[in-house]
Amino acid sequence: MKATLLTSLALLLSFASPAFAAAGAQTHSGILVWAFIGFFGLIVVAQLVPAALILAGVVRSFAQGHQQLN
Repeated sequence: MKATLLTSLALLLSFASPAFAAAGAQTHSGILVWAFIGFFGLIVVAQLVPAALILAGVVRSFAQGHQQLN
């Protein structure tokens, strides 16, 4: 049983090879990849601007409310 298991494991490992592995990393990004990244960058910036304005309004109203209490 142990010999069969070791033989099976040896056969399985002998067939494992990097036959389909890439030789090197592919670093060439086309214009569509950069357009995709840029589009989502614009989405993030477009959501940060209103969030910053709302945060500034909340801080301003909190400061004015704090001044009225004093």
